[in-house]
Amino acid sequence: MSSTYEVHSHTERLRNRVFSVVTDAVEMPGGEVVDRDYMVHIGAVGVVALDGEGRVALIRQYRPAVRQVLWELPAGLIDVPGEPLVDAAARELAEEADLVAARWDLLAEVHTTPGCSNEKIRLFLARELAPKPDGDAYERTHEEADLEVHWVALDDAVAMALSGEITNAACVIGVLAAAQARSRDWSSLRPAADAE
Repeated sequence: MSSTYEVHSHTERLRNRVFSVVTDAVEMPGGEVVDRDYMVHIGAVGVVALDGEGRVALIRQYRPAVRQVLWELPAGLIDVPGEPLVDAAARELAEEADLVAARWDLLAEVHTTPGCSNEKIRLFLARELAPKPDGDAYERTHEEADLEVHWVALDDAVAMALSGEITNAACVIGVLAAAQARSRDWSSLRPAADAE
């Protein structure tokens, strides 16, 4: 690709704690400069928590943007400054599924909607699971207040993803990546510390 897509200006239109909306004036092939709007996102982590019976912990959670309850992975924002990504994933697993894991691997890194956002989610595989210690209570609020955790056989979760029952992109990619990694006897997994 010979074009450099030089950014001539960068204007922030809106900012909140999770994302900002910006307009870049970008030079296209041939020299024309055009405006491109997109969302700058702080990033996220997701967890495929797989138990010893080959079941994955899936969450049912309401999402206002689509006005539906979706099947999802335990997941959340990278919103603690300096927190290693695998620690953010462990925090989300504890907060949303009341679980801790002794083994962590990097499963996938995904730009969720690159046509309109720079959001990147890092998906981790968590194994050797145990219940979160009783003293580590986390109070769920808002949409998380009534989220439900369901244990689903990984093969059934794959079927749900392929049939369109699971539509959350991170969940679809996570269960498919976990099934593929399992078929390769986990040889395709990367160290959790490799997440960027």
